[in-house]
Amino acid sequence: MEFSDCICRMLNSTLAPYLILGAYFDTKQLKYLLFLIVLCMYILIVGSNVVLSAVIGFNRSLHEPMYVFLCALCANQLFGSTSLFPFLLVQILSDVHSVSVPFCFLQVYCLHTYLSVEFFNLTIMSYDRYLAICCPLQYHSLMTVRKVAALIVAEWVTASFGVSIYTSMSFSLHRCRNVIDKIFCNNYSIVQLTCSDTTSNNIYGLVSTAVGVVCPVIFIFYTYMKILKVCYYGSKQTRQKAVSTCTPHLASITNFFFGVCFDVIQSRFSTKYVPNIVKIFLSLYFLTCQPYNLPYRTYIYFKRSKVNLSISL
Repeated sequence: MEFSDCICRMLNSTLAPYLILGAYFDTKQLKYLLFLIVLCMYILIVGSNVVLSAVIGFNRSLHEPMYVFLCALCANQLFGSTSLFPFLLVQILSDVHSVSVPFCFLQVYCLHTYLSVEFFNLTIMSYDRYLAICCPLQYHSLMTVRKVAALIVAEWVTASFGVSIYTSMSFSLHRCRNVIDKIFCNNYSIVQLTCSDTTSNNIYGLVSTAVGVVCPVIFIFYTYMKILKVCYYGSKQTRQKAVSTCTPHLASITNFFFGVCFDVIQSRFSTKYVPNIVKIFLSLYFLTCQPYNLPYRTYIYFKRSKVNLSISL
């Protein structure tokens, strides 16, 4: 055991302080077209989320918990997109697709924090809809400004702390290889490069997945079961309110959950027979589906709430 550890340290010391992203392939002159497409995607995400945040911020009629949580989603998606798209733009134009180890772990930390905050925020929004529909008379006393602020701070603190633990655990591992079969840095892909014992990493990964993904999804669908029960026995007006505010949110949760499942399946199982372009699409889907889904979902909220979208500057 001591001999193998010694070998691992020797191999790790000979590796360059860079990780190679092996999922990229030579696109020749198409890389300039891909660069423009990805750049337009990033500009669209940034522009739409900034505009939505401005609309919510300047319109006093939108200073309600539901729209505050939407604004928090905008901020998180700006954070997640900025952690990914500038990196992709640089890699598309590069001939050598490598990244320094510290920057790779920084990207892992940012992207995993984004994912955790997204799940927590969607969970809080489902709780908000539950209170608004099932407890309408007590809603304003239960969902106060202080409670909204506390929930938003708590989701960021919890996500940041949880992600920092397994990021530091992965950083301390001894790596025997330096090629990642991805187009961006992913924690599980980095763990696969190690020659050390990863039992503790796997256990913590399962626990964090249960806390950060499984529990929020169970809670979300539990609240919606309660909402559906109220709608079934409620009036027509109650059913219309539930449909108008819950359908976009539930569709967003389902879309995001399946996007994350695609990436987990791709990471955990062999995909050598899957075309490279399909693997790239699936790995990027869960990081891009939410930023593009949010503007449409917010528009539906505004339209069904009959909100004036004009801003007086």
